[in-house]
Amino acid sequence: MVHREPGVPLGVVLHLLRFEVVAGERGEHVAGRGDMNRHRPPDVSGATRLVGLLGWPVEQSLSPRMHNAAFAAAGLDWLYVPLPTPPEELEPALAGLLALGFAGANITAPHKLAAARLCGAGTGSVNTIALRDGQIQASSTDTAILDGLAAEHPVVLGDGGAAHAFLEALPHARRYSRRAAWPPDVRHADLVVNATSARDEVLADLEAGQILVDLPYPETATATAARAAGARVVPGLEVLLAQGAASFEIWTGKPAPLEAMRSALGLPAPRTSPEHEPRGASPAGGVL
Repeated sequence: MVHREPGVPLGVVLHLLRFEVVAGERGEHVAGRGDMNRHRPPDVSGATRLVGLLGWPVEQSLSPRMHNAAFAAAGLDWLYVPLPTPPEELEPALAGLLALGFAGANITAPHKLAAARLCGAGTGSVNTIALRDGQIQASSTDTAILDGLAAEHPVVLGDGGAAHAFLEALPHARRYSRRAAWPPDVRHADLVVNATSARDEVLADLEAGQILVDLPYPETATATAARAAGARVVPGLEVLLAQGAASFEIWTGKPAPLEAMRSALGLPAPRTSPEHEPRGASPAGGVL
């Protein structure tokens, strides 16, 4: 369990505030490692609430871009910052979030399973934490994309934190991983979740009438082959949008500004209006 301890070491503080002040033509702004996806983030005040992303690595994540656009659209004085965290530093980093008054954080690879243990979560995998009254409230929004998707005969590929989250949400799913049963048999499956990190290898042959939820972004070879075969593909950016919207609502208690988040990710507008769009839904034939 992670507890807030007095006298948090300076190293933890410096680790959590690994930012640099960058002077620009429009004034100073705070940039995370990797220059916060090269966009000028919101102005920072003495009252700015912080939300972080703990992972290793985090440089390629689009979450800072998406969430900072969401905070701005919602009129919130909040800032989302990348916090590169080696596995051996996860526990002190979580304690540091509490000590520094962060509002919350996302947890990404490779920390989702370890964070669940450290936070005493009631789930085996954690990707979202809210920090309230000196306590960590841990949960997973990884599976938000499943809202509105039929899954009578699902298959989950992978054995990491995201795969665990989908297996908990789909307890009747068949699971395939290289450490256990492999190669995958997706015959008779209506929904296939690719929760692996494999990008260049076609992991399973889907066909028309099946749905692939493809977690990685950009699109994997499995997704490209599935779409060519007539399957519906829900791409990784739609998965990111769905879980991000759910995390935003946990932290802020406000509806997520989906249109602003979609725009930040470069996703097309849905064919239904945002207020009628189920959370995590993609356009017809949609992509994640």
